[in-house]
Amino acid sequence: MSSALLTQVGALARRGMLKTLRQPFQMFPILFFPAILLAVNASGLRAATYLPGFPTHSYVSFAIAVAFIQGAMFSLINTGTNLAEDIESGFFNRLALTPLRRVALIAGLLVGVMALGALQSFIYILLGLVAGAKLHAGVGGALVVIVLGSLTALAFASFGCVAALRTGSGEAVQGLFPLFFVFIFLSSSSLPRNLLKHGWFHTIATWNPISYLIEGFRSLYIYGWDQTALLRGFGVAAGLLAIGLLGVQAAMRSRMQRT
Repeated sequence: MSSALLTQVGALARRGMLKTLRQPFQMFPILFFPAILLAVNASGLRAATYLPGFPTHSYVSFAIAVAFIQGAMFSLINTGTNLAEDIESGFFNRLALTPLRRVALIAGLLVGVMALGALQSFIYILLGLVAGAKLHAGVGGALVVIVLGSLTALAFASFGCVAALRTGSGEAVQGLFPLFFVFIFLSSSSLPRNLLKHGWFHTIATWNPISYLIEGFRSLYIYGWDQTALLRGFGVAAGLLAIGLLGVQAAMRSRMQRT
């Protein structure tokens, strides 16, 4: 990668990060919504820890994994909305007419997402510790949580970029929120899959890739080091990122033809 391209990506990444950090209405849900939902779930579903086969006596340790997925979901919405605003204002088109390389237009945005994903993952780790969650994987596990959190945020954000490039509308991007929220609820977010052995919900949770992302984070809190869960979590995150980047490439080509 040339120094010029690195400079372009760095400048756009810095702009994307500052744009998010300077808008409280974007930062508030990233930090507080997962905390509020964690408190509600931990207090209302604590009795589930008495079920035979439940993997831990601390529901906070079980539920904290969902916060990382919710943070990634907000990365999708914020990244897509910011890109759509740039398209609507004409800023994206003006950039496309400069010598700036096309790959830097999206790469800079996504690099900023990775940095914010690492920051929000670190905050969720601290939030979990304050709430009483035990990270059995220790300091090394915390680093893995941050890496997986950044990769998950990046994967989700790529889908937000696809929606923004396809529609050029922030409202359309925000319309993805209910869809992804349904995917969270139809996963192993509230109960482990081993307690959902029968019925349609078990089938959906098993086929839902969000379940394996959640279980990847959760394994570090409950079991310490579960190689299978971690490989599945990283594999799903990488697979979603690959699909998202292919979608970005196709959407970018279509957007440039209209510019």
